[in-house]
Amino acid sequence: MTAIPTLKHVVSEAEWQVRVDLAACYRLVAMYGMTDLIATHISAKLPAEATGGEEQFLINPYGMLFDEITASSLLRVDLHGNVLSESPYGFNQAGFVIHSTIHEARPEVHCVVHTHTRAGVAVSAQRHGLLPISQQATLVLQSLAYHDYEGLAVHDDERQRLKDDLGNANYFMLRNHGLLTAARTIPDAFWAMYLFETTCQIQIAAQSGGGPLIQVEQRVLDGVPDAARKMGSTPAGQRAWPALLRKLDRLNPGYDA
Repeated sequence: MTAIPTLKHVVSEAEWQVRVDLAACYRLVAMYGMTDLIATHISAKLPAEATGGEEQFLINPYGMLFDEITASSLLRVDLHGNVLSESPYGFNQAGFVIHSTIHEARPEVHCVVHTHTRAGVAVSAQRHGLLPISQQATLVLQSLAYHDYEGLAVHDDERQRLKDDLGNANYFMLRNHGLLTAARTIPDAFWAMYLFETTCQIQIAAQSGGGPLIQVEQRVLDGVPDAARKMGSTPAGQRAWPALLRKLDRLNPGYDA
């Protein structure tokens, strides 16, 4: 692998913190078995003070495995596809189309996670999509949208349909393709994807038993938002993030290089 010089003392502190958290997110996605070799992507919007007010985000260098990603190796790009940081790597065009579209459409979204896991793709190929058969599913279903498959996402004319289908949802099932989460922070986007993936794994496991499934009643689904508020004001992802970083420091350190 080509050596990547550190950017710690080159970029602003604000940008460096985003880089460190995003690199950690990549390695956590790998650690929890949600990668597809060098395919799929996670992006994070850079704060305005780091970009002079221009919309820019970080995304993975195309050719590195997720468990190799470091803070300094991440590519800084704008919404027009210009790479603004020196790197021997480029980016995946399909990833850029999807992520730039969502960052442009949803200014409040600071992190987008996209995966191609077996369970995620399997559920995305089911006509009825995600079923309300688990506690995890009741949470995801509160903010879930779907987008029909149009082939590799390399065409600009798909952008508007992606925007329209996503709307204000935080969970996005790309039919015959995979899963996507959009959140205000990197920890929350990772937590959402972990929950989304777990929900799909549970559904495939439950269906493999061959027996009839018990679906959660609508009255219970309707009460989920109020129940979630009673769990506390700190989002679960942000609450778990320090512990996740401690685990990463034990098992796969170096993401903050």
